[in-house]
Amino acid sequence: MSHYQAPLRDIAFVQQELLQVEQYFQATDCWQEMNAELMDAVLNESAKFCEEVLAPLNAVGDSEGCQWYDGEVTTPTGFKEAYKQYVEGGWPALEGDEAFGGQAFPKSIAIAVTEMSGTANWAWSMYPGLSHGACHTISHHGSEEQKQQFMPKLVDGSWTGTMCLTESHCGSDLGMLRTKAEPNGDGSYAISGTKIFISSGEHDMAENIIHIVLARLPGAPKGTKGISLFIVPKFLVASDGKLGERNALSCGSLEHKMGIHGNATCVMNFDGATGYLIGEENRGLNAMFTFMNTARIGTAAQGLAHAEWAYQNSLAYARDRTQMRALSGPKAPDKEADPIIVHADVRRMLMTQKVFAEGARMLVYWVAQLSDQTVQPAGSDADKAEELLSLLTPIAKAFATETGFEAANLGLQIFGGHGYIKEWGMEQNVRDSRISMLYEGTTGIQSLDLLGRKILLKAGEPLKLLITEMSAFCKEQGDNPEMAQFIAPLENLLKAWGDNTMKIGMAAMQNQDEVNAACVDYLMYSGYITYAYLWAKAAAVAQQKLNDSDDDFYRNKVYSAQFYFQRILPRTASLEQTMMSGVNNLISEQVDPFAM
Repeated sequence: MSHYQAPLRDIAFVQQELLQVEQYFQATDCWQEMNAELMDAVLNESAKFCEEVLAPLNAVGDSEGCQWYDGEVTTPTGFKEAYKQYVEGGWPALEGDEAFGGQAFPKSIAIAVTEMSGTANWAWSMYPGLSHGACHTISHHGSEEQKQQFMPKLVDGSWTGTMCLTESHCGSDLGMLRTKAEPNGDGSYAISGTKIFISSGEHDMAENIIHIVLARLPGAPKGTKGISLFIVPKFLVASDGKLGERNALSCGSLEHKMGIHGNATCVMNFDGATGYLIGEENRGLNAMFTFMNTARIGTAAQGLAHAEWAYQNSLAYARDRTQMRALSGPKAPDKEADPIIVHADVRRMLMTQKVFAEGARMLVYWVAQLSDQTVQPAGSDADKAEELLSLLTPIAKAFATETGFEAANLGLQIFGGHGYIKEWGMEQNVRDSRISMLYEGTTGIQSLDLLGRKILLKAGEPLKLLITEMSAFCKEQGDNPEMAQFIAPLENLLKAWGDNTMKIGMAAMQNQDEVNAACVDYLMYSGYITYAYLWAKAAAVAQQKLNDSDDDFYRNKVYSAQFYFQRILPRTASLEQTMMSGVNNLISEQVDPFAM
């Protein structure tokens, strides 16, 4: 009973009006043909595929799940056929390298395809999604022979990829991993060990699966400094790209999960499987970060996807469902009761979903544009784009997924008891969204990365860069009376952001546990401010447009920005109190609060 309609108008607003991607493309050496007409054509076709093919399979994947038998995995009804159609349409190659048959579209456009496919059917979208990370990893760190051997089939979608990190005894602490890589004497390695939680690790949708595996070489240093990275294909691949015999690896079982049932989350056993070293020995974690950062942007898009899906379905239900009368008097006197959308509290929940979905779209698309600017600076500073991308990636991954989960939960609440019933799809959206805060680094891991590695270890320079950009916008709008309602609170928060960061840094010089104590609240605080900046920019664009037209789309954009600033942004006040309260209420030398 659920539905999905691609939000093409808002996607176009973010890409073309807020971020002005067409102007950016015109300033590059390689993307000058990427104009609004081409973008619209690509995204309209993607929307049709997502709405008509993927969305109807979302509930099917959840109810059927994947089936395991003797090491082989069968995907839910329709998944394999949808993937075949996806490959025939050329979608896997959209942002692929032209040298290997790709279309070389920028991420600024491809991210919208990721959003639409993920919102329509997240579990299905994970199968091709991880292939992009495998491609980027091989492209950045592989030898020329490895690129020629593996990239063409990954780019065209004939093969898919995975990321094999986690083991049962080590989750995020990869320095503890035990998988071994023994030299075979011919330049290849025998990979032995067991990996768990491997998304898309085994399935029937592609003719080969290319596993990117972390393992240890003999005599490697302990910890993360002794990890190497390997390409381990399901079927061995000849130098000319043709498939050979089955490699010594198998899916030992499928994980029984809370959600994303349509995606095969596998226990993978490597029994002396043939693998090939990517990059330098003992530098595997550095190379794997190429994959992980790609996946983190994709996971940020997952937060957007669940918020958008929750909002669309909640809105449709709230317009149709009749319950009680509005306190101010009947709004639908011809009906037995008023539709619940007239009730202020329901509207509060709908508006929260809306500003989280549209805020996530602005942030995720901005991060995608920064990713493009690192390779095609277009007259801007590529180093600046790299610093901003590095800083915003953990915010996007953690904040968009945390708020996406909140939006999914609000969807279930709007549906009331019906939301708890399977047929409406709302409880599936809650279950599917919950994983987004766990994989590719939990919210805690992202928060430590943001505050510890990205800010404090760099003496706050990346944050200064971001605040400077945001402050420049505030100065630009300083004389605009229509923007005063946004600029004044944003300027105050930007100053507080810098001041609070300095205070935490000073406290951490006395006790490094202060960083861990503050980091999650700090990341959420940072996320709300970042969304505030983007909502203020959106309001500025919309108000400018309203000077020339009477379009409800822009009027609604300003109204949404007002809601965000008045109802959501005040959460920063309580987060400031908690993150600045220090470590002593968590760790005490005098008290053990967990003593029995």
